[in-house]
Amino acid sequence: MKFPLRILLLMCISFFVVTPVAAQIVTDDSTVLDTDSVRRSFDRGPYFGLYKDNYFIFGTSIGPRITRQNTNIKFQISIAQRLTRSTLPLGTYLYLFYSQKCFWNVLEDSMPMTDLNFNPGIGLTKPLFVQNRFVGKLTLMAEHESNGRDSIWSRSWNKISLAANIILDRNLMVHGKVWIPIVDGENNRDILKYCGIYQVGVQVMSNNRRFTGGVTLVKRKGWNLNYNTVVDLAYRIFRRDNQYIYLQYYNGYGEGLLEYKQFHSELRVGIVIRPRLFSDF
Repeated sequence: MKFPLRILLLMCISFFVVTPVAAQIVTDDSTVLDTDSVRRSFDRGPYFGLYKDNYFIFGTSIGPRITRQNTNIKFQISIAQRLTRSTLPLGTYLYLFYSQKCFWNVLEDSMPMTDLNFNPGIGLTKPLFVQNRFVGKLTLMAEHESNGRDSIWSRSWNKISLAANIILDRNLMVHGKVWIPIVDGENNRDILKYCGIYQVGVQVMSNNRRFTGGVTLVKRKGWNLNYNTVVDLAYRIFRRDNQYIYLQYYNGYGEGLLEYKQFHSELRVGIVIRPRLFSDF
């Protein structure tokens, strides 16, 4: 884990050195969010808000024949709650995070929800500023992920994670996350071979922030170039809302915990609701 951690830290340092002036957030009315406005946003709340993308999408597998079994709804609910009123040392804020992902086979009899993944966490978030510009944030957190089942269908693991979101300019953001895994699930000892050891990604945005697109790569354990890939496209329905028409393509393993060893190539479309500045990954 030392090698990807060094890569992430070097990326952060290089971005600060190379692009300190250009890095900024622009709102819908083209107003730059400077240090003071972002600090006020963190200090005064809201204390409860969105964390990752909140989406509701429907689609099917790419490649095999389309059936009721491989066509489903995938949805995710993700929220964050700030736990402290005042700023902590080093300009950090303590948050409670919670994400839940579900796979819902609506075309089958009784419409079963085949896999529910629960992902709570707690950690410190530090907003990053360079030359009076907000350039992103760092988050250090402890998180748990499981499917809440027992016997041979039980899946669970824990992670100590360090995540970074770095805004290069108004049209480009890069993100990365590395973790120290603690695999305690009896039935998923090999989960790193499928769900990965770190991830990196990029998000691009139009000037008016109506259109966004991104790629996230999750590196599976091993020396070869084996990645789980997520490609997403989103178009904001109304200029001042945070609801988007959303398309997501997933290619790889570990999309859900129950079938983490099975390869999936899935294309789905629907609606996504995103945080005001940017989503976490």
